[in-house]
Amino acid sequence: MSQMGHRSRDQPAKEMIREPLLENPTPKGGLRTIPFIIANEAFEKVASFGLLPNMVIYLTGEYRMENVAAANVIFLWSAATNFLPIIGAVLADSYFGRYKMIGFGSIASLLGMILLWLTAVLPQARPPSCDEFSKDICGSATTAQLLLLYSSFGLMSIGAGGIRSSALAFGADQVEAGASSNNSGNLLQKFFSWYYVSVMASVMVAMTCIVYIQDVAGWKVGFGVPVVLMFVATFSFFMASPFYFKMKVESSLLTRFFQVAVAAFRNRSIKLSSLRLDESYHIGKGSMLQAPSEKLRFLNKVCVIRETDQLHLTDGKPLDPWSLCTVDQVEELKSLINIIPLWSTGIMMSVAGNQNSFIVLLVASMDRHVTPNFEIPAGSFTMFMVLSLLAFVALYNRVFLRLASAIIGKPVYPSLKQRMGSGLALSIFATAALATVESVRRKVATEEGHLDGTGVVKMSAMWLLLYYVLIGIAEGFNAIGQNQFYYSELPKTMSSIAATLFGVSMAGANLVASLIISIVQVVTEREGMESWVGSDINKGHYDYYFWVIACFSTLNFVYFLACSKAYGPCKGEGGDVASSKVADEEISASS
Repeated sequence: MSQMGHRSRDQPAKEMIREPLLENPTPKGGLRTIPFIIANEAFEKVASFGLLPNMVIYLTGEYRMENVAAANVIFLWSAATNFLPIIGAVLADSYFGRYKMIGFGSIASLLGMILLWLTAVLPQARPPSCDEFSKDICGSATTAQLLLLYSSFGLMSIGAGGIRSSALAFGADQVEAGASSNNSGNLLQKFFSWYYVSVMASVMVAMTCIVYIQDVAGWKVGFGVPVVLMFVATFSFFMASPFYFKMKVESSLLTRFFQVAVAAFRNRSIKLSSLRLDESYHIGKGSMLQAPSEKLRFLNKVCVIRETDQLHLTDGKPLDPWSLCTVDQVEELKSLINIIPLWSTGIMMSVAGNQNSFIVLLVASMDRHVTPNFEIPAGSFTMFMVLSLLAFVALYNRVFLRLASAIIGKPVYPSLKQRMGSGLALSIFATAALATVESVRRKVATEEGHLDGTGVVKMSAMWLLLYYVLIGIAEGFNAIGQNQFYYSELPKTMSSIAATLFGVSMAGANLVASLIISIVQVVTEREGMESWVGSDINKGHYDYYFWVIACFSTLNFVYFLACSKAYGPCKGEGGDVASSKVADEEISASS
């Protein structure tokens, strides 16, 4: 039934939200469930990312695909793996719930990896070896063999969509369910930090250990290890099922969005300026929201109860939900629209941190010796970024916050937007440092006569550590802040979608980076002149290209400041007293 007025003072807001969503009133969740959830996604990432680097060798060698065909297969597989978490998030928040989505994804990933392992174990699953034919003719894969191979890729992509869409939000649900109201923000920040660390560490292990096993022990063992890891992840996740806090899905999130959009069009003739102060709004059962916010005010027409509206007095549901929606429905759509500008600022951050394909070329042309007998591989320099990120997260509470508090003389605890902005600012300095080092490297190469782009210049590659350390810390500020910002600002019914937004920004960053590099190449490549990003790194000007990225990052930071001001305060941001109290709790908890 539609309601108007204030909620009862003796009914806490938290109970009004949580009580209708609980499947079981028994206390669930808490920190005891977090290791099972993090381990599930960590093992999935170790298994899936460990299969990717050498897959082109497997397809061209065992299935004798052409290089272009194998590359297209891997491209489609990666594209599906990155896109399906968005679909999984919508399904989790709208129909199935996060627990079921993670469980389904775990089983699908395990089945996909088993099928891929069978292609290596069973000779009948691959084309016959060339020894059975003449030296010039080799058998090609049959339709059934390709179907088995592609089915394994499809199942792994579907599984990744299920796990990655809901693991972060599901873990945050457990933290909030088991924490007190005074300590939930502190525990959430730590959870988001260590969750991101576990993801980065998983990718690092996958790119080193799993790839090494494939190179040394062959495909049977190399594909078998991910199967074992995924089995352990799936078994451990289901083993902890009795302890999970599970939120029941009440209705389709997409349907609610479409209802608001259609109702806004139908009610476009309503004049909000003429509304009486005591105008009634359609309030959902158990909701703490008594009136819509003033942001995006044109959407408020959707939940205004007019004299012509007829409601079922027994259940409070309108006869036509496509003409009248609840205040909660309106605020869900508003919250998603409101965060889009701040979400878009993370795209350029990912572009600045995604320049490793070019940096490897620079590192390979520099002196990489740590000792006279030990040289770091060029492709391994990315690990410095991961290590700096891990170190930052480990020292953030215990060192950085304490040091800042001691310097300023009062407890310091940056807000979510401050952490995001700090990451964006550091990415500017990181890219500027990269451009400066490349300018010096190119000058040294020219002086030493390396005009054909070959040879090693007499300059240590360790100078590039400044970039890797800064960009790692920037990731620690911005990426972790983004994930917590989305989860905190969006309604709990949209938590799975919140967990995928950072991944969507990374996908957008790949497109933006490709567009920037294409424009730079077209604009700078002239007749008789080398492009800034040409194949000869010494004749080109990669330093100019990095300065372009730094300039775009600077403009993006200004854009972030404008978006941050327009957005207003985040949920839970109070005055200095409240902030100091939170800071004291954070610093005390880190002791």
